[in-house]
Amino acid sequence: MDQTKNKDHRQIGQELDLFSFHDVAPGAVFWHPKGWLIYLALQDFIRGLLIKEGYTEISSPVMVKSDLFRKSGHWEHYKENIFSLDIEAESYSLKPMNCPESALIYSAKTRSYQDLPIRYSDFGILHRNELSGVLGGLFRVRQFTIDDAHHFVRPDQIQEEIHQLLLLITDFYKSFKFTPEFYLSTMPDKAMGDPKVWKQAENDLEKALKDAKVKYGIKKKDGAFYGPKIDIHITDSQDRDWQLATIQLDFQIPEKMELEYVDKDGLPKRPIIIHRAILGSLERFIGILTEHYQGAFPLWLSPVQVMLMPITDKQESTAKKIAEELKKQGIRAELDNRPERLQAKIRDSSLQKVPYLGIIGNREIEASSLSVRTREGKDLGALKVPDFLNKLKEEIDKKI
Repeated sequence: MDQTKNKDHRQIGQELDLFSFHDVAPGAVFWHPKGWLIYLALQDFIRGLLIKEGYTEISSPVMVKSDLFRKSGHWEHYKENIFSLDIEAESYSLKPMNCPESALIYSAKTRSYQDLPIRYSDFGILHRNELSGVLGGLFRVRQFTIDDAHHFVRPDQIQEEIHQLLLLITDFYKSFKFTPEFYLSTMPDKAMGDPKVWKQAENDLEKALKDAKVKYGIKKKDGAFYGPKIDIHITDSQDRDWQLATIQLDFQIPEKMELEYVDKDGLPKRPIIIHRAILGSLERFIGILTEHYQGAFPLWLSPVQVMLMPITDKQESTAKKIAEELKKQGIRAELDNRPERLQAKIRDSSLQKVPYLGIIGNREIEASSLSVRTREGKDLGALKVPDFLNKLKEEIDKKI
């Protein structure tokens, strides 16, 4: 790809009417209908994967008393990034991450060793106080959502959980034809807890990588303040490196939050938390995809999947019926019945990156078909509506 011709995601977002930014909310995204469709399609895709992996989804308050972050250790290590406010002589904070809240849900009842692993997924809205000078479109924001999850596990479950996560993340990125690269990030200078426990956690992660026969590099002192992690990088169509997914092994927050489960010997034990994200911030991931595809999203992610075009107003009623039929089958179809020349309609839909254009004239009506062409200009010829629908569904199901 000629990178000199690539557009910034903010320009593409404006041209395709996906999202916008406004001074009234610096570092926050205003999602337009088409952009929100992409956002929801990604969430639905991940949710479908997680159900099969035994996750249950949770939600927790956006604002909590700051004491929670003091107890978890985040206040000491992350205070400058936390938005806080005083209400009736109490200090409250907008949550910058979901871990302490997830731990509270875990601790709401007595847990047995037989209950573990417990896997909580969470799409909660987060806020982090980024300086205004570093804010940049979808890539660096103050309000965002992570496809977050926390696994509460016994020590003997660590290896299997991480192995399954490595497989899940690798499969996810295949859907975008990304090749993941793996890195082990070790204890930072400013870390919480006993260095011996850190070393144990680093050894656990390294063993999981080796057992999975994954090639990996080392990112020294780049772990989270509460634990080492496996960071997963991808390279986009513009040869840019992005760190997206992460698997973090945490012995510290369970100790701070006094989490327990009753072991088979009847004694209380500490669980370990595995923090993980697959795509990271949805906002940043959509920004990356927007530039990676230059707005020409794959069919399953495209806000409008099919644009139907009657050649004259005589075919409009038939085109409407086909549009409704496609919509009933879950296809995002629209009708362009503007009094414009056909070539103008084709050009406009191509500029809007609509994957398939369905043209309907008298000949197509007589043959109970439509002439199909792609946004790249490839003519697929006349297709019966059921055949076209099957083609769309197969492409969507395969995520190609």
